[in-house]
Amino acid sequence: MYFFSVTLRLPYDEAVERTKSALADEGFGVLTEIDVAATMKAKLNEDMPAYRILGACNPPLAHKAVIAEPTIGALLPCNVVVRQDDDQVIVDFMDPAAAMDLAQSPEISELGREVRRKLEKVAHSLAPPVDA
Repeated sequence: MYFFSVTLRLPYDEAVERTKSALADEGFGVLTEIDVAATMKAKLNEDMPAYRILGACNPPLAHKAVIAEPTIGALLPCNVVVRQDDDQVIVDFMDPAAAMDLAQSPEISELGREVRRKLEKVAHSLAPPVDA
């Protein structure tokens, strides 16, 4: 699987801000922010539910990856999608472990797993697991 997700029952704008804050708490900055719904409306005059792509980067880990494998930038940053789905908001996280395995480098694969662990912490902080 190339992604993992959490479902939130929050207003969309609040979900976007909470996601950014949770990313920052784990050392990620948002380098890019693409409002896909606004772009589709402007370019195609097509309406769609709110859909935003956040390009998240953890500078120390990205630096390690680029030093180890200069071409790894083709797989950076980690995309996090915040999208409206009826009365809920879905936050989809790119699985950096799956992406970094494409480099076929043990060092890069380990970095991908480390980034995944950090993104999983972000996901759990947004939607903590429910006790069974």
